[in-house]
Amino acid sequence: MRTRWIFVLVVGLLLTACSSGDGGSEGRVTLRFQSLAWQQESVDANKELVQEWNAAHPDVKVEYVQGSWDSVHDQLLTSFEGGEAPDIIHDASDDLADFAYGGYLADLGELLPARLKSDIPQRSWETTTFGDGIYGVPFLQEPRVLIANATWLRESGVRIPTPQNPWTWEEFRSIAEELSGGGKYGVAWPLKEPVSATLNLSLSTGGQMFHRGADGRVTVRFDAADEVVPRTVHDEVNTDGSASSSTLGMGGSDTLPGFFGGKYAMVPLGFSYRQQIVQQAPKGFDWMVLPAPAGADGLTQGVSPQTLSVAEDSPHKKEAVEFIDFLLQPKNMVRLALGDWMLPTGTEAFKDPALHTTKDHWATGTALAAHLRSAPAQSVRGYPEWKDKVATPAFQEYYSGAIGLAELRKRLVEDGNLVLARYQR
Repeated sequence: MRTRWIFVLVVGLLLTACSSGDGGSEGRVTLRFQSLAWQQESVDANKELVQEWNAAHPDVKVEYVQGSWDSVHDQLLTSFEGGEAPDIIHDASDDLADFAYGGYLADLGELLPARLKSDIPQRSWETTTFGDGIYGVPFLQEPRVLIANATWLRESGVRIPTPQNPWTWEEFRSIAEELSGGGKYGVAWPLKEPVSATLNLSLSTGGQMFHRGADGRVTVRFDAADEVVPRTVHDEVNTDGSASSSTLGMGGSDTLPGFFGGKYAMVPLGFSYRQQIVQQAPKGFDWMVLPAPAGADGLTQGVSPQTLSVAEDSPHKKEAVEFIDFLLQPKNMVRLALGDWMLPTGTEAFKDPALHTTKDHWATGTALAAHLRSAPAQSVRGYPEWKDKVATPAFQEYYSGAIGLAELRKRLVEDGNLVLARYQR
């Protein structure tokens, strides 16, 4: 009799385990996918793909959770520490280092299918590799470009740059000044968040900022190559008068009304801003996409791709990676890229003709893809704190003319190294 009751108890516990804890009935696995998609086309593409997965995989349901780029780092940190992190996490590669080293993200190295590993180039995998592990799948990326008023530039007679024959930084500064005057500006720099733009564009001049020693410790340096881009912005605003000081505190979208209104000839923006321009530009407004200026290292620039990661605490890592593999099948990666107006990292997806058309200037962006490299801050522990507490206010003050180059260097290096040291003990 006792044996029978033990048997009943064990069976009952097993049935209970199968019907709960997985978020569904009869043992169905439920995965929470937090997406940061925000443009309507992108949100629609993500939700459609989740629906297609769920229709084809009744035993593994994916729940779509809407996140926000504005608060993702703090929100994820809170959810990790509270044991409530989503299974599948959409983020950017330059936000992953602290989470990866902190043990919050799963190492995907042994879980990724061979197809996905081989389809994405090694230079993209480098953006999500920390130590010996891979902690995210890089899937979308965008170069920084110059969005220009085509009519203004053509009427001025300046040389129009191409990816094959870009402007140098010196030429860009000179042309911005030539395009200015009469209350109009050659360029508007939207630098509300100045750090990633400055560091990533500085790769073109050989700037690196972060340097890893033989002992593995990372320190900040601000050498001559690191000065070129910041000095160009500073001088355009404070010396030449070719860049509007009022846009320094703006986000990219904030500059578009002035751009459409003929106040600025050019605005440096991410490639995906083309969508807003297509949707918001007045009828007949003629615009073009130009490559960012080139330096000693040509058109090279840093990039922090959008990524998909899996929480270390997820009990369903295998199923989570299977969903990621589905989401990033070539045809699906193209859908995500078109929805976000960005470039896919996948080799097969990148071949899609829709990404190489002259319409909406897709071809200019795809011509720049080969020049994208891992952003300088990619694997630096403590980067979010360095960026928020040291670099952002220092660059903002330098660009506005409140401090000089020597003070900028002092704060980035001395104050910055104090911050990074706390993460490398």
